[in-house]
Amino acid sequence: MVRGRISRLLVRDVRFPTSLGGHGSDAMHADPDYSAAYVVIETDAEDGLKGYGITFTLGKGTEVAWSREGRGAPGNSSHPKCSVGLVGQAGGKACLEVTRGHEEQMLAQGYPAYTTSCAWLGYSDDTLKQLCTQALKDGWTRFKVKVGADLQDDERRCQLIRDVIGPEKTLMMDANQRWDVPEAVEWMSKLAKFKPLWIEEPTSPDDILGHATISKALVPLGIGVATGEQCHNRVIFKQLLQAKALQFLQIDSCRLGSINENLSVLLMAKKFEIPVCPHAGGVGLCELVQHLIIFDYISVSASLKNRMCEYVDHLHEHFKYPVMIQQASYMPPKDAGYSTEMKEESVKKHQYPDGDVWKKLLAAQEN
Repeated sequence: MVRGRISRLLVRDVRFPTSLGGHGSDAMHADPDYSAAYVVIETDAEDGLKGYGITFTLGKGTEVAWSREGRGAPGNSSHPKCSVGLVGQAGGKACLEVTRGHEEQMLAQGYPAYTTSCAWLGYSDDTLKQLCTQALKDGWTRFKVKVGADLQDDERRCQLIRDVIGPEKTLMMDANQRWDVPEAVEWMSKLAKFKPLWIEEPTSPDDILGHATISKALVPLGIGVATGEQCHNRVIFKQLLQAKALQFLQIDSCRLGSINENLSVLLMAKKFEIPVCPHAGGVGLCELVQHLIIFDYISVSASLKNRMCEYVDHLHEHFKYPVMIQQASYMPPKDAGYSTEMKEESVKKHQYPDGDVWKKLLAAQEN
């Protein structure tokens, strides 16, 4: 029985001026404004059933996504009646008992996370130290720092972070595709003294063999390669896995087309025994990806070894069902849906270029 038919599709250009505080800055993007093409699908159902979707961009990219989604091209959407709470309820009795045990563990302890919020490339040294110190007090034990623009600056900032968090805490590095292959190997050889668990996106995201070369060169240094946030389909992930080009696989809930595509990558990672450590942050990525990581643990990997999910402490206040973090862990969402719905008041204020926030900023720029 059809519950309702689509009656209208709305696409809204929502942008947040994160560049004003240096939030999100890295070696490839000095002043990004975290943004989204926000899609609302309305139906003629009697109960007002709606669907919500997001394509995360850095501002101007929203115009491209807007054009694509407005033509009805496939994108990322959510259905308000879908719930991760029903995951794993099928199967035999033994499987069901294991699944229940994993669900209980998630409800009690959550899924381990790491923070990128402390060490954006545009932050001052004082801000970096202040945020890392506060993160330690809040229970964070895993940190990621942006690198790749200047080697001496990277060495100085990594030393500063290590001085704050100590040698026993986990540190990751992210170059955001800045280097070519030989440069990546040389650069990381000099940063190896800071004991990073991984280097993320050391080169072009679709250079499979380049990643394999870097991966092989960094193994003796105890540094893994993490990548995947820019990969748009399961075929690229298949090649990365077959080439042994990564030690940590990073799905992205928006860039990898559809939930089904993400699930196929989770299954391949299980086959190759590579831990999944998703990319998150941006606009709504944490809200979306929490469902995928909890599904992965309960129904696919059944392991937390070397697994963690990125967390960025920005923009969650704009979502109707924001992600919940306790003791540096993602707590399972208890509301139905993909947690994609934004607060209407936030959308109106940040809609580009007519929202109140942008009217004031653009007027100030003209003056």
